[in-house]
Amino acid sequence: MVFEKIKRAFSDRSDDMGEDYLEIDVGQEKKDKKVIVKLFVMTHYDDVNQILNSLREGYTIAIIDIKTLKQKDSIELKRAISKVKKTIEAMEGTIAGFGENLVIATPSFAKIHKEAEQKKEKRDLLY
Repeated sequence: MVFEKIKRAFSDRSDDMGEDYLEIDVGQEKKDKKVIVKLFVMTHYDDVNQILNSLREGYTIAIIDIKTLKQKDSIELKRAISKVKKTIEAMEGTIAGFGENLVIATPSFAKIHKEAEQKKEKRDLLY
């Protein structure tokens, strides 16, 4: 008896759904998105959450100024950069430091050209 009520409940729902559906064009949504280059100033460890949220959206290239946090607390800076690095690696993006006070993080669609990688490739070709 209980099983029949459950069976009826499921069968009634499937009949109601019938042909009512909504088609979504996912390709169109991606075309409308634009890449945003955002500057972040990291003054506290908690600032890393805002950076990560922007990067996870998928269309943000983050330029992070670490000078203030570097002067305040280098241990917190290392923790924050490590967290950003792990997230970027999980997203198959790229992260690189520029100078002493800037870090750039990109999602998977963009790659940072690193001079060291180019030299290594040339060296590998020679041998």
